[in-house]
Amino acid sequence: MRGKVLLISGGTQGLGAGIALAAAAQEAEAVAVVGRNADNGMETVQRLEASGTQATFIKADLTDMVQVGTVVESAVERLGRVDALVNAAGLTTRGTMLDTTEELFDAHVALNLKAPFFLMQQAIRHLRERGAAGNIANIITMSSHGGQPYLAPYVATKAGLAGLTRNAAHAHRWDRIRINGVNIGWTSTEGEDAVQRRFHGAGDDWLEKASASQPMGKLGQVEEIGDFVVFLLSERSGVVTGSVIDWDQNVPGAYD
Repeated sequence: MRGKVLLISGGTQGLGAGIALAAAAQEAEAVAVVGRNADNGMETVQRLEASGTQATFIKADLTDMVQVGTVVESAVERLGRVDALVNAAGLTTRGTMLDTTEELFDAHVALNLKAPFFLMQQAIRHLRERGAAGNIANIITMSSHGGQPYLAPYVATKAGLAGLTRNAAHAHRWDRIRINGVNIGWTSTEGEDAVQRRFHGAGDDWLEKASASQPMGKLGQVEEIGDFVVFLLSERSGVVTGSVIDWDQNVPGAYD
């Protein structure tokens, strides 16, 4: 990632911050992290700067299209350009087919599908104006294959993002803009801890129990996924584009 400038939505904590730090470890020139929480944002910026990477925090509510529309421009103004975009922000609030309200559905669409669409649009326009090659990575989910009944709006929007990833990759391959997605499985993050406690009544030992239930004896780790996403953004991943890669220890469509 040497000399590259990254923009990461949802980059203030969890997986997004992990990707930012992984990019810094691979000598990224600069990273802009986007989110709503200024405290988390500035903490991540400090960690990036401590590693020797220029960093900035862009405060934005990505459910607000007015604010979404200024994100890439803000990053370019502060850092000079954007070479790579990661869409890591996401909403996982529970809802089934029967109890999901229109408001909940719209909230998922706004953050999980609409924001990535228009951030990609802005980034692609910026790269084309520069005549520059670039990379985009979309963080999706294994649940996009079908998912759990209590994730109906989440699944709908993330499946849409998987399709959008392939569509945009095909449309812009001749611009030398590679666009790939990662279907992450169950991952240990601050956000997942909050979800388990809020929606599933989990206790302090939930992570230990969850880890023991998995084939590899652990949940996905932020550092591991961060390294993999940075690989996709780097020249080491070659010509790969339009791929939506399952990053998990369970195999969809396989049965015991």
